[in-house]
Amino acid sequence: MPLTPKERMAIDRQQMPERDPQERNRDFNEVNLGYGESLAALEANRCLQCKDGKCTYGCPVGIDIPGFLERVSAGDLKGAAELLLSANALPGITGRVCPQEEQCEQVCIRAKGKNGRPVAVGHLERYVADWARENLELKTLLAPPTGIKVAVVGSGPAGLTCAGELAKKGHNVTIFEALHQPGGVLTYGIPEFRLPNKIIDAEVDRLRQMGVKIVCNVVIGWTFTIDELLGEEGFSAVFVANGAGLPIFMNVPGENLKGVYSANEYLTRSNLMRAYEFPNFDTPIIRGERVVVVGGGNVAMDAVRTAKRLGAREAILVYRRSRAEMPARVEEVHHAEQEGIIFKFLCNPTRVLGTPDGWVRGIECVRMELGAPDDSGRRRPVPVKGSEFVIDCDLVIPAIGTRANPLLTQATPDLKLNQWGYIEADEHGRTSKPGVFAGGDIVRGSATVILAMGDGKKSAAAIDRYVRSKHGLPPLPEAPGSGLKPACQG
Repeated sequence: MPLTPKERMAIDRQQMPERDPQERNRDFNEVNLGYGESLAALEANRCLQCKDGKCTYGCPVGIDIPGFLERVSAGDLKGAAELLLSANALPGITGRVCPQEEQCEQVCIRAKGKNGRPVAVGHLERYVADWARENLELKTLLAPPTGIKVAVVGSGPAGLTCAGELAKKGHNVTIFEALHQPGGVLTYGIPEFRLPNKIIDAEVDRLRQMGVKIVCNVVIGWTFTIDELLGEEGFSAVFVANGAGLPIFMNVPGENLKGVYSANEYLTRSNLMRAYEFPNFDTPIIRGERVVVVGGGNVAMDAVRTAKRLGAREAILVYRRSRAEMPARVEEVHHAEQEGIIFKFLCNPTRVLGTPDGWVRGIECVRMELGAPDDSGRRRPVPVKGSEFVIDCDLVIPAIGTRANPLLTQATPDLKLNQWGYIEADEHGRTSKPGVFAGGDIVRGSATVILAMGDGKKSAAAIDRYVRSKHGLPPLPEAPGSGLKPACQG
């Protein structure tokens, strides 16, 4: 018999099991262990099955969250997986790294009130995705082939999502990836302890099974231009999702000393180039004894926690505002504190100090105080005169943001950009150049995985309409769903 709302309200939010902090801060195995069957069912039973389903509107890819949770609570994991995968191309990934607390969980009715705690949608999404990967043969139903070629630039979350949606609609999709391995920021930017490579590989393999072709080591803007893709290469449309991977530095004296890494380079060496797997992979990386990471976002959290795992005796995070203003996920900050990361709030670097032979020996900071709010709504940090101090260290990692790499856009002069160098696109991903669509960080600037996926999904629908009209094909009556069947039992 279904639970009453009163019975559902009596269930407390179920804690995600996780590994011991002093064990996990020495390796790169995943921190969170995931729900088991009983915890998942109990947590799903907390959903009040609201008629208006605000959580669905809070999801950038439009998952029917109440319907998904209802199936989990009833033990229908196959049905839950079908519903989840019909809307979300990468559920094993978003269940781990999506900031649900700022989206679907934020509008959950159970989050209202002083002590309200939303339903753990992200934890349940991860649970179902992991169950499906192990227990179901994933076979997506595709529309009849159109023969139309569409190019996707970049294999990050926006590109993978767009490619999957277009493949469902029957198109011949090729993803061009600049690096030697697909996944984009998911692969080079997010450490194994937060998003294991096997999860990314499984999601990418599912796209290949749908017919998506992935070509690595191709730099669009250099190997091919957009015009060449639309011309002699025979693509009817291009979706640009090459991210915003050009690092921003601190612009302080001493930043060119040996022992200063951008977070992009540091994480790429550790993650994509597998320095964390030494000696199996002998990728050069500096393993500092006392490491300072500058920044307060998720990339800063990833970098400082990586430094600890690579052997740093002390891994220190310097952030110019207070903890309350940190943009990083609350869970990541909590995990970092558990793992012994040292936080120095209301501090800002003024210069990097070096040894006579050009290596980092420390970083000078000035203490800050919070003034009036700035454009972001957060209180602006203001230096406290005469408060400079030095943190001794041998490695400094700025993690203060990225911007658009101009290689592709410089090679496409008729592609309109905004004042920051990002591609201008409308709500459907359409750019100023006919046949070219764009989404993700190259349009938004640095944002979240799920927002990039939302861009990819919306752009795929617009691209489908565009290419069908261009080739005189009728529109699809409705988007095909996902067909999944249980894996064969021995």
